[in-house]
Amino acid sequence: MGLTRKRRNVFITHGGSAKVSVPCLRALIMLLFAIWDTAAQSEGEIKSTYIWKTGPWGRCMGDDCGPGGIQTRAVWCAHVEGWTTLPTNCKQHERPENQQNCFKICEWHKELYDWQLGDWNQCKPVSSRYVEKPPECIRGEEGTQNRDVSCVQKSNGAPAEDAICEYFEPKPHLEQGCLIPCPQDCVVSEFSPWSECSKTCGSGLQHRTRSVVAPPLFDGRPCPNLTEFQACQFNPCDAEESLYSLKVGSWSSCSLPHSREVRQTRKKGKNRDKDKQREKGVKDAEMRELIKKKRNRNRQNRQDNKFWDIQIGYQTREVTCTHKSGKTVALSFCQQETMPVTFQSCIMTKDCQVSEWTEWSPCFKACYEISSPKGIRIRTRTIKQFPVGGGAECPELEEKEQCSLQGDSIPPCAAYAWRTTEWSECRVDPLLNQQDKRRGIQTVLCGGGVQTREGYCVQANENLLLYLNTLKEKEASKPVDNKLCSEPVPNTTQLCHVPCPIECEVSSWSAWRPCTYESCDDQQTKKGFKLRKRIIVNEPTGGTGNCPHLIEAIPCEEPSCFDWRIVRLGECVPDDGKPCGPGTQIPEVVCVNNDGDEVERQLCIDAVFPAPIICDIPCPKDCVLSMWSEWSSCSHTCSGKNTEGRQMRTRSILAYAGEGGIQCPNTSSLQEVRSCNEHPCTVYHWQSGTWGPCIEDTSVSTLNSSSSWSGEAACAMGMQTRKVICVRVNVGQVGPKKCPESLRPETVRPCLLPCTKDCIVTPYSDWTPCPTPCEEGDITIKKQVRHRVIIQFPANGGRDCPETLYEEKDCETPPVCYSYRWKTHKWRRCQLVPWYVRQDSPGAHETCGPGLQTRAISCRRQDGGQADIADCLKYAGTMPSLTQACQIPCQDDCQFTNWSKFSMCSGECGSVRTRKRSLAGKSKKRERCKNTQVYPLVETQFCPCNKYTAQPVGNWSDCILPEGKVEVMLGMKVQGDIKECGQGYRYQAMACYDQDNRLVETSRCNSHGYIEEACIIPCPSDCKLSEWSNWSRCSKSCGSGVKVRSKWLREKPYNGGRPCPKLDHVSQAQVTLHFKQVEGLLFNVYEVVPCHSDCSQYVWVTEPWSVCKVTNVDLKENCGEGVQTRKVRCVQNTVDGPSDPVEDYLCDPEEMPLGARKCALPCPEDCVMSEWGHWSKCPLPCNESSVRERSSIPIRKPPDGKTCPEPTETESCNLNKNCHHYMYNVTDWSTCQLSEKAVCGNGIKTRMLDCVRSDGRSVDLRYCQELGLEKSWQMNTSCVVECPLNCQLSDWSSWSECSQTCGLTGRMWRHRKIIQSSQGDGRPCPSQMEQSKPCTIRPCYKWQYDQWSSCKVEDAQCGQGVRFRNITCMVFDGSQEDEGKVVEEELCGDLEPSVDGDKQILLEEDCTVPCPGDCYLMDWSTWSPCQLTCVNGEDFDFGAVQARSRAVIIQELENQHMCPEQAWESRTCTDGQCYEYKWMTSPWKGSSRMVWCQRSDGLNVTGGCSLVSQPDFNRSCNPPCISPHSYCTENGVCGCQEGYTEVTTSGGILDQCTRIPVLEIPTEGNKKGDVKTSRAINPTQATNSSTGRGGRTWFLQPFGPDGRLKTWVYGVAAGAFVLLIFIISMIYLACKKPKKPQRRQNNRLKPLTLAYDGDADM
Repeated sequence: MGLTRKRRNVFITHGGSAKVSVPCLRALIMLLFAIWDTAAQSEGEIKSTYIWKTGPWGRCMGDDCGPGGIQTRAVWCAHVEGWTTLPTNCKQHERPENQQNCFKICEWHKELYDWQLGDWNQCKPVSSRYVEKPPECIRGEEGTQNRDVSCVQKSNGAPAEDAICEYFEPKPHLEQGCLIPCPQDCVVSEFSPWSECSKTCGSGLQHRTRSVVAPPLFDGRPCPNLTEFQACQFNPCDAEESLYSLKVGSWSSCSLPHSREVRQTRKKGKNRDKDKQREKGVKDAEMRELIKKKRNRNRQNRQDNKFWDIQIGYQTREVTCTHKSGKTVALSFCQQETMPVTFQSCIMTKDCQVSEWTEWSPCFKACYEISSPKGIRIRTRTIKQFPVGGGAECPELEEKEQCSLQGDSIPPCAAYAWRTTEWSECRVDPLLNQQDKRRGIQTVLCGGGVQTREGYCVQANENLLLYLNTLKEKEASKPVDNKLCSEPVPNTTQLCHVPCPIECEVSSWSAWRPCTYESCDDQQTKKGFKLRKRIIVNEPTGGTGNCPHLIEAIPCEEPSCFDWRIVRLGECVPDDGKPCGPGTQIPEVVCVNNDGDEVERQLCIDAVFPAPIICDIPCPKDCVLSMWSEWSSCSHTCSGKNTEGRQMRTRSILAYAGEGGIQCPNTSSLQEVRSCNEHPCTVYHWQSGTWGPCIEDTSVSTLNSSSSWSGEAACAMGMQTRKVICVRVNVGQVGPKKCPESLRPETVRPCLLPCTKDCIVTPYSDWTPCPTPCEEGDITIKKQVRHRVIIQFPANGGRDCPETLYEEKDCETPPVCYSYRWKTHKWRRCQLVPWYVRQDSPGAHETCGPGLQTRAISCRRQDGGQADIADCLKYAGTMPSLTQACQIPCQDDCQFTNWSKFSMCSGECGSVRTRKRSLAGKSKKRERCKNTQVYPLVETQFCPCNKYTAQPVGNWSDCILPEGKVEVMLGMKVQGDIKECGQGYRYQAMACYDQDNRLVETSRCNSHGYIEEACIIPCPSDCKLSEWSNWSRCSKSCGSGVKVRSKWLREKPYNGGRPCPKLDHVSQAQVTLHFKQVEGLLFNVYEVVPCHSDCSQYVWVTEPWSVCKVTNVDLKENCGEGVQTRKVRCVQNTVDGPSDPVEDYLCDPEEMPLGARKCALPCPEDCVMSEWGHWSKCPLPCNESSVRERSSIPIRKPPDGKTCPEPTETESCNLNKNCHHYMYNVTDWSTCQLSEKAVCGNGIKTRMLDCVRSDGRSVDLRYCQELGLEKSWQMNTSCVVECPLNCQLSDWSSWSECSQTCGLTGRMWRHRKIIQSSQGDGRPCPSQMEQSKPCTIRPCYKWQYDQWSSCKVEDAQCGQGVRFRNITCMVFDGSQEDEGKVVEEELCGDLEPSVDGDKQILLEEDCTVPCPGDCYLMDWSTWSPCQLTCVNGEDFDFGAVQARSRAVIIQELENQHMCPEQAWESRTCTDGQCYEYKWMTSPWKGSSRMVWCQRSDGLNVTGGCSLVSQPDFNRSCNPPCISPHSYCTENGVCGCQEGYTEVTTSGGILDQCTRIPVLEIPTEGNKKGDVKTSRAINPTQATNSSTGRGGRTWFLQPFGPDGRLKTWVYGVAAGAFVLLIFIISMIYLACKKPKKPQRRQNNRLKPLTLAYDGDADM
């Protein structure tokens, strides 16, 4: 940049040859400077491309905490593009510091520093030029607001670095979003009615005012004028109006008289001299000493200057004369007989004075808890001077703040926790239904049950838990009040299970065994027994000792231990080697023992070996007989005198003999009978009794012994014994020798003694505290109690529980508690205004008139002892007044004695009582004082009338049972089965009123406060079902089926009884499936169990075939084809074989053998074959290529030349004909089966295995067992039947305190809780969990202000005056509608003098009476309702406000310039409401209507409604509506009045209004009208009929304003057309010939199927 300077032009001559001008030189120099400046600039640019950069400050390091630390940071040189370079490229003098001092933060600084949060400032809008503001604000405008946040020391608020606080807690936000609500305009109420005219004659003013309802907020429009004026005119005034008024000013501040101290000093000196002279006059020294003590005591009692320094001064006021224009004129213009007083006595104002704060107390906390580790410290100050004369009230005298505890000596706070007792014994009977017959039989019940325990609260301690694990003496914590435990009470009811005893199940008896020795080891005796046995199928609970006997014995002769048993017989071998004829069969035998087991053959040496059996092989012409059948079952199981066992076997003739052959025997020879079961019917067995108790056996060492808390053995071995006798069946006990001794059961066995359990109880709780007389309220508790809880009950002979669990004792005599009272001392003398102040007033020469007097007060205990003034401030109520107005009568004043007490009332209604006073002193002689109208000497008062009436108030209470009454169902008190029911009482409150309808105490009406009425709480009734029916027969006669039993519904549940069990729809389907034949007969509640029918239980038994009866009889040969028969019977199969015949339907009809068949009787010399044997089994799987066969053997061989038929017959194996496949099939699960003694709980579901043939038939299981088929199914599974647990409720709580301390609407409540919800089919919980009843009605008494009197200015027309009011004792009934009634002040005597909570009773206040012509403010209006800032009913959390206002009143229009401004004020409030403002309109009247704004509570206001949406209140049409009968419509278009139709031009403009033709319908009064015709009246012709009369003329307007038909005309036409079609259709249907009804093909009624599904409304 070049440098230029202004200089003069100088020409330089050098050697006279060259001349250089100064401008040229200047240009050269400028060029050089420019080059230099450019170079310098380029060098600066190069250097400015490198800058210093710094890293963040590191951690503050140092040895000590506080400001002595040091922190560093990195500093480097970098190019502006970001890469690092050498430090020399940057300016060294600009290098930042890399080290600085810092504050080292330690953990304990957290207690010293904290963030200080400032208040949020005003919300400011977020400016956005792109967002256009809507014309009408809806919700408001978004904005932001800021606050100051700084780190400070907690102790003194000194600022600190933010890093210190940030070390412990992030810095709070400095800015947040906010909402600026829409501007809310000032809302004012409607104007009041116009006031009366300010003058009764001449011209005056009248006004009307309104008040502020809601103040302007958020820059809303200000409030409009609250006052409107208008002139009012009356007749001219007769007299001239007064232009001047006497006005008094306000009182000056209170001042002390001049040189008061000097006068008091002189007065005290004089008094002291007088006292000394008086003392000198008293010669007795003892008397002088008593006088001194009395004076000193009086000085102490007065306490003149300790708390109150009351000084009486004076105050004055100015009296002026004012013109109605407001100007002050000379006092002479307002002269009157009596002038206002300009002075009065007053009390010098003194504020409350307090001492300095004491030092903070040590940090205190009774105990330490983690959630609240802070303690409290306190400092106090005392009152040095109480306020007098309206001085400032005293501040708080005590201050508390939190502090940090120092040291570890503070004990931890006591924590409380619930403990529970041992669960009680499991009981089943609470779960039983009402109708269950097992109720009360505790010993036989089992299955699911309930057990209970008790919860109690203890002080939690780690050592408490030790008693659960220790084997020493259990020491549980003592219980405390349950209210101290805040956690929910642990569950006190739970389900449990009582194991059901398993009954012993035994098999059937086996067959009688052969006669055997009692012991095969000792065979010397000839005594023997036949035995039969049975085995235990199901092991019972408690061992086999509970089973019946398993062996029965019969004495027998010739016993043996072993015998031969024939296995088979050999072939018949004819004698002497002949081919036929008699022969023998050698038996094949084995040696067996008595149990039938094969043993060594040598053991049967002593047994008789079976002899060969004689047999016969028929020769060709011999008779052929069949083989003997098997012996039948024995006819009797034993033999006696009248019974004998018999067996029979038979054979039949297969072929008759020929000539020369052996003939067939007679019929009797075809049958053989033998004796069986020859043993006598005397059966013996051992019978054992039940095992006795387990008795400790001290000879046996202790087993698993564990010491009890007393050191005794708890578990030991013992012995049990039982009685065993020999019993003869059906006779009784016999000698033991009749029974086998070797089979005698044991009579002694070892046992284990159960461990003993001692009773464990908690220690006694602490004694409940005794009440102290210092507590407020009636003291009724005079005893203190304590209790302890049983936490374990004794068992197995353990130590019993103590009998006493609850103790009580009388409270000791409490110490004397002091109560305090104020003591007032005598009033001092009446003190007047100083004479020099009142010397110019009339009567100043007398020392008389109004003044003030003071008195001292002190605090005393009830016993009269001196107490601190602070005690009375706390406990003695309102402090008595220290000053009062007094009057020193003047000479001319009338003086009276005090009023006497009121006389006694006679007790009759309407009587009066009186009190009197009399004149005193010189007043008795003054005539004006004797004027009883001005100075009454007697006052009368009506006596209270003792007429009271009682009347019920409010609703009835709930039905409440008497305290402690619990209705017990069926005489059993078990938990869960108790419901509160029975007869109770409901209550209605009684109110007592006197003759003036004032509420009084209910005792006045000789009532305890209630009307009682008996009521019934219905008892719950459970669902009642019938008893179980008998089990049905098994649905299958062979294999597995089901059997069912059921219950019918007898009575539905009601009143909260147990519901009926739900129907199992799966089981229902099964029952329906298995009982399809019982159509329409399903049971309500049923039980389905599988059953198994033994396929061999009933079998077909056949007798031998008869002799073949030949049809073509060949008398010579007696042979040929014929028929043979046999008997077939169904018999029951037993262990001993088939027995008694039964009905044929019990056997399978498909397997019934044939009873007749064709036969061929061989002729002589024919081959005779035996009966065919059984078919062999087909190989599995069945296949037609496989065959089965059967065979027979020749019995009589034919002569030579003849052959026998084939001895073998075969047939192919066909599936489901002669060959079957077999498989296992499993049934469905049964319903959950419980023990007969159980109600619910653990049960078992069973299913059965069935063997099914390939053709679908169930067969005996042995068919599948023989094939060895795999069985992988589980036949039993556990299940649970939900227990019907009734709802468990707690006891009712105590009645709560009354919701109202007085009045008619108070109620008391009590509650109960659900301890255990109902489960299963238990009784549901009732809906009523709380009850209420009305409280005893008490009158509500309170003090209430009367209305202020009018403002009075004594002896003047205007200016500063006084208004008065009184407080009155009022009685209320507590309702909002009751305005209260005045009662005697004695009824409020117990109340502290306060009005609406304000203890400062204000009965007198200054006021102002405006002078004529003054402009003044009215009194404050009442506070408006509390209003929230809302939009569409949504609160924006800006708080609620209410407002009040003062309107300006003008008396003379000329004085408007002197008027004050109207005033309003607002305040925050609570319980605000959201109000909405809406425009309201009236109907149009012509071209205008009224439009106003209305608040949502119905109040008409000005402001609040949006001006943007204000409806129109005026309307006009263009062009104007000038046609007759036309008017401007709401849409701004001309229309016609009612009865006229519009005729418009082509442009749509109304041309004229034409009367609509009238359809005249004649009425009863119009006799001339033709009913059948109607006439149209000419619109232009005048008519006498009134168009406005109802019932005579209708106006129909079918045409619209445009001349077209209206829409309703088309609707009527369409309706008429539809009606015509309907009438035609009905005529057609009525005339049409009806068809004959078709007969039903099947009128059979289907049976009704009923199934109960648990619905209570079935």
